[in-house]
Amino acid sequence: MVKVITFLKRKVGMPVEEFQRYWREKHPAVVTRLPGVRRYVQSHTLPAEYAAGEPVYDGIAEVWADSTDALRAMTRSPDHAAVQEDEARFIDRVTLGVIITEDHTVVDGTVAPEAAKGISFLNRRPGLSIDEFQHHWREVHAPMAALLPGLRRYVQSQTRRAAYAGGRVPAYDGVALAWFDSREAALRAGATDEFARVLADAPAFLAPGPIRAIVAREHVIVS
Repeated sequence: MVKVITFLKRKVGMPVEEFQRYWREKHPAVVTRLPGVRRYVQSHTLPAEYAAGEPVYDGIAEVWADSTDALRAMTRSPDHAAVQEDEARFIDRVTLGVIITEDHTVVDGTVAPEAAKGISFLNRRPGLSIDEFQHHWREVHAPMAALLPGLRRYVQSQTRRAAYAGGRVPAYDGVALAWFDSREAALRAGATDEFARVLADAPAFLAPGPIRAIVAREHVIVS
């Protein structure tokens, strides 16, 4: 299975509540008409995240398909135009971005519907090859992250190698997804020694500077 992650911002001037309502209640009608959608999840940035200012994204959409051929069939479908037309009603398509990934599940626990989902957008350290980045993230960093107190589920979505063909540079080299019982539980985990060790490892494989991240609640549209 492969997964498309779309990271998005609402149209300029659109209230967050209106954006989230339209995305959750109206937009699925066009997405679910696409052929080959195996799973479809929306993750909406939590209202509390806006208290400190505008978050980097208002959420992400995840769509799973059997293969890259199945993804191509989606984009070639007559229904794909309807998806793009509807996106223009509530999404700022100028800032919209997409990566195609493969999931590596590290912690596979039970997640409650009201759980908080931490979403981190990662780029590799300059000079580090794709193989080196993916190996360190999966084999070295993942065991550290798995020890975070209160962590219920942890998935690494690594950008597929095909995204780099011909010298292309994807927006992100991967996305880390971490579920906790609540936003407060995630914040508590961030104050632990275990998290300090996770942070200390970041310079070994991640680009310098702050990591772009949001905390969201997911809505499973197609399971």
